[in-house]
Amino acid sequence: MGYTPEMLEMIKKVEATRAARVEKKARGEEFAAMGIDERNELKKKFHPDYKSDALRKVKIGPNAGDEMVNKFVDVLETPSSLELDKVDLNKVDYETDVLIIGGGGAGCAAAIMAAEEGANVLLMTKLRLGDANTMMAEGGIQAAVRAKDSPRTHFLDTIGGGHFKNEPELVRALVFDAPVVIDWLDRLGTMFTKNEKGVMMTIHGGGTSKKRMHSAADMSGAEIMRTLRDAARGKPNVTVVEFEPAVELILDDKGQCFGAVVKNLETNQYKVVRAKATIVSTGGSGRLHYQDFDTTNHYGATGDGLVMAYHAGCKLCFMHPVQYHPTGVVYPAQNIGLLITEKVRGLGAQPINAEGEQFVFPKEPRDIESSAFIRECHDRGKGVPTPTGRVGVWLDSPMIDMLHGEGTVRRELPAKFRQFMNHGIDISRLPMLVYPTLHYQNGGVEMESDAHSKQIPNLYFAGEVAGGIHGENRLMGNSLLDINVFGRRAGGSAAKASRSVELGSPSLTHVVEYNREAGKKGLTGRVAAPILLPDYVGKIK
Repeated sequence: MGYTPEMLEMIKKVEATRAARVEKKARGEEFAAMGIDERNELKKKFHPDYKSDALRKVKIGPNAGDEMVNKFVDVLETPSSLELDKVDLNKVDYETDVLIIGGGGAGCAAAIMAAEEGANVLLMTKLRLGDANTMMAEGGIQAAVRAKDSPRTHFLDTIGGGHFKNEPELVRALVFDAPVVIDWLDRLGTMFTKNEKGVMMTIHGGGTSKKRMHSAADMSGAEIMRTLRDAARGKPNVTVVEFEPAVELILDDKGQCFGAVVKNLETNQYKVVRAKATIVSTGGSGRLHYQDFDTTNHYGATGDGLVMAYHAGCKLCFMHPVQYHPTGVVYPAQNIGLLITEKVRGLGAQPINAEGEQFVFPKEPRDIESSAFIRECHDRGKGVPTPTGRVGVWLDSPMIDMLHGEGTVRRELPAKFRQFMNHGIDISRLPMLVYPTLHYQNGGVEMESDAHSKQIPNLYFAGEVAGGIHGENRLMGNSLLDINVFGRRAGGSAAKASRSVELGSPSLTHVVEYNREAGKKGLTGRVAAPILLPDYVGKIK
């Protein structure tokens, strides 16, 4: 397939300026980073979050009156999808010390730690164990382990990247646990990229002041997920049940979390889980396709954990900003929306417009970088059109070999190299065409630094479903980190708490009351939620 003759002609403009750009970069004269005021102005003009119809106020529930992403409010302001008349709370199908809802990186990390604390663990997941956004992560995981770096510097980078809105105690937990997590993953068998002396290699990410990005080539998430999945399955006191997602949390008459109602995806049968402590690690919501953007997210990322927690009375935070990754594939069409890791820019590739010009510093925070791409394509008219009517900018990957030596692209980006070669494009010789893609849910459920819910006893959160860690924008490498930090914390905390929990009588009254409130507000005509899987029937263009 490859690029069309018209696109190859446009690439000549990129090639014409490449040697000069490589020379300037080698001299340290790269395009300047923006100041705070310039960033804020750019974001307000061009970031999708600032479109006039991007947000609206929630009418019901704990966050009534708060503004959130429009399409997410659609699933929040609706009755529960649980068929209450088909649930018998007196019949307990599963009983455990710790219930973990969600089998991605955070859920597996929690399972490992809870098991090591001696708890019996039941991990229930919507799809297969490991089918999660963790698998989709590529670039790396941050941790301040170098002599000239520190958790304090990591803290400042993270707070700055989140536009100074993050919850400080959560960020403190994130950055000070980070070195422990890297060592833990290494001992579990994660195959990090190392030099000939066995020292882990590190690079910069967008918004970082130090090289603290550890990676496993460009398959970091898949490698970490493999490690965590295998370690969790290897624990004799961890039971994994696949294809049975939770539909609603169960509370008891004391207001504690009692467990959950789950649904078998094959039989559609509901089952009741009784647990002394429950961890929600259901991930993000990219498959809701906010503002109709393509997404990097896996098939099950529908925000169900957020909805269940909200129905139960948990408050959400930072659900107004959404992270659009600047470098999503826009050509070839078969790969539209898939992630191009930030590591590509960390290795030196520059974003280049249709005129062969660099127009932005490559390692701005993701919301700023995305805004610059959108401005270039739709305001300045310097985007590159594709045969299917889309538009993007070039990511000049051949620069990497010119800067670091021939073969670097194949060695450092093997997955990306194969992905494009499958379509006849050699990214060591030709640039990639990219455009922002819906990537990450910056916000989530409020929680304490030990991962415990701020509102409901015996309930914990970990991973992308948790809010407050990243503020209004997440830095690269802090997601693979937070699933491990707070997965570990949630697992350990839940297991210890489960030893002294005394549960009362189970109840779904909170769901009945939520449905009643939705009815009073006239919100019953919409699709019921949580939405367990996206429905693309009739939406294929």
